[in-house]
Amino acid sequence: LFKPKFGAALQILKVEIGGDSQSTDGTESSHMHSPDDLDLKRGYEWWLLKEAKARNPNIKTYGLPWAFPGWVGNGTGSPFADGGALTSNYILQWLKGAREVYGVEIDYIGVWNERSSDATYVQTLKKTLSDAGFPKVQIVAKDGGSDICTDMAKDPAYKEAVDIIGLHYPSDYSDYTTCHSLDKPFW
Repeated sequence: LFKPKFGAALQILKVEIGGDSQSTDGTESSHMHSPDDLDLKRGYEWWLLKEAKARNPNIKTYGLPWAFPGWVGNGTGSPFADGGALTSNYILQWLKGAREVYGVEIDYIGVWNERSSDATYVQTLKKTLSDAGFPKVQIVAKDGGSDICTDMAKDPAYKEAVDIIGLHYPSDYSDYTTCHSLDKPFW
């Protein structure tokens, strides 16, 4: 799958950040069942990231939450409650685990698979990552609809915090004028 010039020779590996919830193809365990429970040995994604890097050190890596444990968002059901401080720390702990335990640098981090995004959270996440020594991790938002482009066009700080526009099913849209006007790559 990962070795250059062999088989699939994948150039990017996108993995789920487990959130203790059924997310289409099974339940992926979270690295933090609660704010004071950190276990970086849960889930198979760590192993897969490490194996991909062993076969292709230049492969790009991408983590995307499909779900979040209930404590993220202070029990509101929204990971963006409190400006996203808890969620930013949750993502930071995952990135630290990849780096410190598995020796894998993550290139891209998503906001929430096929769900809403939040300008304040994305800005909080960007600052949290930069302050904690992860300034090169690029934020992909939102892994959903093209309305993210309209939102960023109206909010310069949001636009600044997003590195890559993520459209989950780009073939569903016919007009990319606003997305192109932002001068950002979009996937």
